[in-house]
Amino acid sequence: MTTTRFAPSPTGFIHVGNLRTALFNYLIARKAGGQFILRLDDTDPERSTEAYADAIKEDLEWLGLTWDRVEKQSDRIERYNGAADELREKARFYEAFETPVELDLKRKKQLNMGKPPVYDRSALALSEDEKAALRADRAGHWRFKLDLERIEWTDGILGDLSIDAASVSDPVLIRGDGQFLYTLASVCDDVDFGITHVVRGSDHVTNTATQIQIIQALGGTVPTFAHHSLLTGPQGEALSKRLGTLALRDLREAGIEPMALLSMMARLGSSDPIELRSSMDELVEGFDLAAFGAAPTKFDVEDLKPLTAKTVAALSVEDMRAALADLGVPADIAPAFWDVAKENVATRVGIADWWALCRDGAEPLIDAEDAEFVATAKGLLPATPWDGDTWKAWTGAVKEATDRKGRGLFMPLRKALTGMEHGPDMSKLMPLLQKIKL
Repeated sequence: MTTTRFAPSPTGFIHVGNLRTALFNYLIARKAGGQFILRLDDTDPERSTEAYADAIKEDLEWLGLTWDRVEKQSDRIERYNGAADELREKARFYEAFETPVELDLKRKKQLNMGKPPVYDRSALALSEDEKAALRADRAGHWRFKLDLERIEWTDGILGDLSIDAASVSDPVLIRGDGQFLYTLASVCDDVDFGITHVVRGSDHVTNTATQIQIIQALGGTVPTFAHHSLLTGPQGEALSKRLGTLALRDLREAGIEPMALLSMMARLGSSDPIELRSSMDELVEGFDLAAFGAAPTKFDVEDLKPLTAKTVAALSVEDMRAALADLGVPADIAPAFWDVAKENVATRVGIADWWALCRDGAEPLIDAEDAEFVATAKGLLPATPWDGDTWKAWTGAVKEATDRKGRGLFMPLRKALTGMEHGPDMSKLMPLLQKIKL
């Protein structure tokens, strides 16, 4: 069975870069009728919080990315200890003692000599007595001993990849304070949970090479890996500098619609055009990982706004009936009001403004040169209740009385009634106006 996972750390909010990874894994699982696991990588007790874990779940639920089960790495420490012991028994795990400063000096020396800055494995030459002396002075960390051979795999997006393990440092899997780092915990989980496909950012390619060897050392089955391109800003700038404004909850607060966001992310960076979808089923059906490329992908939050407007405009009055009732829109005029409002709002947030205009009226916007004209028009305004013919009848009478026509006739009247130069068909809006301030 196809099984994928999304593995955020509950140390902050999900942003658009995280979403891309979550969505790809979700769509792969759903298209295959498989499982999608939410895995919380919470092995860092100082930074991980329940509040962030709850926020992650809330954001995924807002988008409709439902998971089949939740796993927490903090519940699996015994399993990771067992895996570490297994690697020690197989002579694939060794203790090292260099401090960050010492490692930095080694890297600089290697670079100066024109060599790759790879860990020199000097810890392997330490005697037991030397290790004991070092332990008395500092905490040791544990490294996985790579087999120095080429690591090859076929990537679901990047194609055939090959990395020489000799060009990579033996990865640290357990820190000096005993905390398990991402790599060992992630590998254990992927093996135990039967993960068949791992989709993540291209910045993880080197990690994948080392993880393949760790999976094999633990007797697991290597999943299919795929590495999507990283997002940049609209000018190609690093998106990481702007992530504070691109958290999903910030986009939600700004009124971005879930389906607008999902429709963009399911196609952005692929050879397929971005098209607004109306349901998750459509997204699942149209998703093709092979259509994505390796080039950095530009993301502009402004592109979400027209998609959001289209999403809102496609909603029926039945979709909106509860929301309109909450605003106080009477049920008998809700269909007519929604017909007017849906084409004139950028987000759902704007609906309240249109109802406020209909309910309370707007401050008239009258240019000095139009004051006399508007005063004449006001005297010709038909008595309420107004209907779909009122606008035509009124403007016809004003035209005859003032000889104005075209924009010079219609625009001042629109501005006087709505306080705006733009908006819906006035013949549809006038019957909805409960009050005017003209």
